Amino acid sequence: MENPAADLTDSLATAGFFVLGGFSPGPGDPVPVMTGGRHPKSLLLVGSTGPTLWPRLTSSPEFSDNRSDPLDRYTKRTLSAIAGANDFEALFPFEGPPFHPFQQWAQACGGFSQSPMGVLAHHRYGPWTGFRAALLSEQTFDLATRSDVVGPCETCSGKPCIAACPVGALSVENGYDVPKCRDHLAATENATCWSGCLARRACPIGEEHHQEPANARFHMGSFADISPTE
Repeated sequence: MENPAADLTDSLATAGFFVLGGFSPGPGDPVPVMTGGRHPKSLLLVGSTGPTLWPRLTSSPEFSDNRSDPLDRYTKRTLSAIAGANDFEALFPFEGPPFHPFQQWAQACGGFSQSPMGVLAHHRYGPWTGFRAALLSEQTFDLATRSDVVGPCETCSGKPCIAACPVGALSVENGYDVPKCRDHLAATENATCWSGCLARRACPIGEEHHQEPANARFHMGSFADISPTE
């Protein structure tokens, strides 16, 4: 007997992705209609962590062809194919303007909270998830059930991420000072941060999903728009 949800999750796992959550869009949700004016009954948020995606990405043709944006191109190629094979329509966070409200969709799924680092933290994976696509379907899936689990930052009193930042780029009052973080990376090319954001690593949630150093350098280079000294 066919199981569309199982087929989808198996295909995603083979490519290094998984379903982070989902919901059935209602009138107040900022979810676009599908091609042909069809109204989606399910939105599935597809994400990744370093341990699941990095090995697949580094062995892909996109990673070795010396062109820009290998992660986005790998993501679009693989997830577009998976979406088409499973009768979904894929939306990507890197396509726009207008850009889709992925953080808002994640919070609608449940299980996420806003962290001092700007990223959303997941109750299981902590701050180590990346939003890679949203899959829309005219079918209803159990995977598209909103979770009532509270994100980890809501009950975190110690805020170890704030204390761990070596340049004080995080605070409860002012949030995340992105220019200060980028300036530190640019001025200190051998900084420990290049092997993984110290603030993220201080989060006690999702420790097993940390990025390995090469993966962290890849993302830090994209964030800072510079390359670290090896």
